[in-house]
This record gives sequence, structure tokens and C-alpha cells, in this order.
Amino acid sequence: MARPNDLVVLKPEGLYCPAGDFYIDPWRPVEHAVITHGHSDHARRGMARYYSTRSGLPILQWRLGQQEYCDYAYGERFELGDARVSFHSAGHVLGSAQVRIEVANDVWVVSGDYKRQADPSCEPFESVPCDTFITEATFALPIYQWPDTPSEVRKIIHWQQRCQAVGKSALLYAYGLGKAQRVLAEWALLQPALAPELPQTVYLHTAAWPGVQVYAHAGCNFPNVATLAHAKPAAGSLIIAPPGAAIAKAAGEVSTGFASGWMQLRGPRRRDNYECGFVISDHADWNDLLRTIEQSGAQRVIATHGNTDALIRYLRESGLDASSFKTEFSGD
Repeated sequence: MARPNDLVVLKPEGLYCPAGDFYIDPWRPVEHAVITHGHSDHARRGMARYYSTRSGLPILQWRLGQQEYCDYAYGERFELGDARVSFHSAGHVLGSAQVRIEVANDVWVVSGDYKRQADPSCEPFESVPCDTFITEATFALPIYQWPDTPSEVRKIIHWQQRCQAVGKSALLYAYGLGKAQRVLAEWALLQPALAPELPQTVYLHTAAWPGVQVYAHAGCNFPNVATLAHAKPAAGSLIIAPPGAAIAKAAGEVSTGFASGWMQLRGPRRRDNYECGFVISDHADWNDLLRTIEQSGAQRVIATHGNTDALIRYLRESGLDASSFKTEFSGD
């Protein structure tokens, strides 16, 4: 429930800052939209003006096309109405941000989506002190505790070796903005020394190609990539496609896998008939959610999208003022 002088309230259009007359990641058309990152549940068409990070702007231009944009460096403060606003890295995907809002010495931070694990394809997370922290809760259950990502990518490479031995390619389903690029960047660091006998080219579904090119233009270090239209993959090749994408017969015989935080549980893997599951998430796990909240110093926490009930209950038992906003964000 909103309180007098709250810096952010929930309205039908989305999260709203009355002092600045702007919305954060709105899901209905508004005049001023401050965008945390380019995933489609956070950056939607129809806004009159978009505010974003400088490094996230190419992603918005790719996803939304020609719009009116205002872009800022991380940490650069700008004014909207009576609010002083700045973006701070969320570590989620390239250009992703937390939004810091300050009005009359009251500081709120809206996290958007974030992760704390190292990721060679995007900027690292920045902890931002605040009075009130609005946090995602996608994986806010104690069962979600992520393994080291390089160890999961080593598993992907070992899976490729097994595929090569039986004349198959390794078809990995991974989200086209953030996850695919992260896997490629980690693979480029590990594969040459770990399995130099594997094919050096990674094949991309055409739907994954544009996002990889945006990251490449930003300076990310990737292996050789090609689309499936260029050539038939050799046995042992890695193929990356968005979930649900149809794969042409040109791909040949494949073994299927999925890279997601949901692979922490065996149920989703069985349900979707993936042969392999790799626990790689672009969201914070349970421990990192708690660590981030503690480091923020916030005495009030508002959780959005995900397992909010479990997180709120835990925080209240720890003595914090905790509640939730019901949003239209979808999580991982």
C-alpha cells in the first residue's frame, strides 16, 4: 500500500515516481519511461520518450526501433521534475541498470533485474545504498543457489565432446538477449584450452544473430559465429537458439540442452524433454538477493515479480519493513 511521500508508487501503467512524473519500465504507454534494460517485459513500445543507459541504448534501438531516446552514463545524475535520477549497473545484461531516485534526501533504488555473478559479456553489479529498495524476486527461494558459471560452461563443452563422439551437434536453447551472449563469451574463454578438437565455429539461430551482433559491436569477445544458413554444422558443434525456435533439418542430428536458472530443478528439464540442463541464470539467486538487500542498507524492501511471498516473510522475520508490488514483469 502506498504511503504519503513515497517516491515510487504502483499505478495501472507501471511503477510511477510522482516527484519526477516518470515511470520505470512501464507496461502501458506513458510520456516519460525510464528503462532498466532491453528485455521485452521491461522495454515496450509506445512511450513518448525513453531514458536509458548509454551502453543499453543500442539494445533499445534494436528492440524498439526509432524512438525519442535520452541516454546517460552510469552514475551520471539528471533531473526529472523534482527528482534526481541516476543509473547504476545491475549486472543483468549489457547496459542493464538499477534506477536511483533521490528527493529531499530520501533515496530509493529500483533494481530492475540483476545478478551478482561475474559475466564477461556485461558490466558488473554495483551496490547502491538507499533507504528503500525495490527488488526483483525471480528466484527468491533457498533452493536456488547458483553454481559457478565457468563450471557449467565446462559441462557444455564436455557435452559437445560426447555429441561429437556419436556424430551429433549440441543444440543449446538460451535466451537471445543476455544468456546466449554470456554463454558465447564464457565458451570463448574456456574452449581453446579445454577442447581444441571441437569445431571452432558456434552456430546461431537467425533469431539469436542480431543480439550477438549488438554485443560484438560493443566490444564483447566472442568465438567465430555463423548462422545455420551458412553451412551444416560438423559433429560436436555448438548451436545456440532461443527457446521454442524451430531448427531446420540442415542442423543434422542434435542433442538438446537448456541454459537457465530453472534447470536447478529436474522437473522443468523433464517437462520440456531436454537431454541436458545447465544452471546459468542472469538473475540473483537466494543468497545474492539477501546479500544485496543487506548491502543496500535499506530498512524498507518492496519485492516485485517472482517468489515475493517467501522473500517478504524472511525479511519481516529479520526485522525489515517488507511488502510487494504486483507487476507485469515476467522474470527469467
